[in-house]
Amino acid sequence: MGCLLASLVWWQGGPALSGDGSTAGVTPGEAISRLKEGNFRFSHDHCLHPHEDARRRAQTAAEGQHPFAAVLACSDSRVPVEIVFDQGIGDIFSIRVAGNVCGVDELGTIEYVVEHLGAPLLVVLGHTECGAVTAATIGTEVHGTVKAIVDKISPAVHQAHVAHPELNGKALVPCAVEANVWHAVEELLTNSSIARHQIEAGKLKVVGAIYDVKSGQVNWLGEHPKQDELLKKPNGQAPASKRDEHSTQREPPTKGR
Repeated sequence: MGCLLASLVWWQGGPALSGDGSTAGVTPGEAISRLKEGNFRFSHDHCLHPHEDARRRAQTAAEGQHPFAAVLACSDSRVPVEIVFDQGIGDIFSIRVAGNVCGVDELGTIEYVVEHLGAPLLVVLGHTECGAVTAATIGTEVHGTVKAIVDKISPAVHQAHVAHPELNGKALVPCAVEANVWHAVEELLTNSSIARHQIEAGKLKVVGAIYDVKSGQVNWLGEHPKQDELLKKPNGQAPASKRDEHSTQREPPTKGR
């Protein structure tokens, strides 16, 4: 009860949209705290369902959107981002795609929210029992354009297997889910000069996390363990270790060519 009352007080007196429509006083650290508190409420069945009323709709319609966080998540129907973090209208900029992959469309969307909307936090959110990651891990036959998504996850599966050679099949899936989160972060940091600039300027924090579809709890992974190295690389160039891992997947050149 004490935690719930504290959350109520925080929401009544905490950061909100100011008169000019900006999200006043929300730092990357405070944004993470808001998401952590919201997920705690959700996973303990104490949701406040904030910012869901007519007043909030009118406010955001008049003043525009100024989300305090962006979340790149999977499209899985068991991972409704705003509900998982107990947030409301205008709070989170959600980017959802199967397997929470980070391709050119996702990169452009992220650049829009961090540069033009000024979101101070980006969370790359994977989840347990992810169908796309499972398909890439166990080699499920897929057809149509779904294959393009699975192929984009394959490098993460390879990284997971290199780190855990003793695991195979479904036993490797949890490790692949985490590796896929980091792979998406790597794609962002190596291919978006805008995101890199925002991070280096202290205006943006990028963290990984994994949502448990059974418990409802989010496991926070923090920043990429090689973020500093990634930021120093020329745009579009991954760390040497990652390039080496990826190169092992390519077919060796045929003699005589």
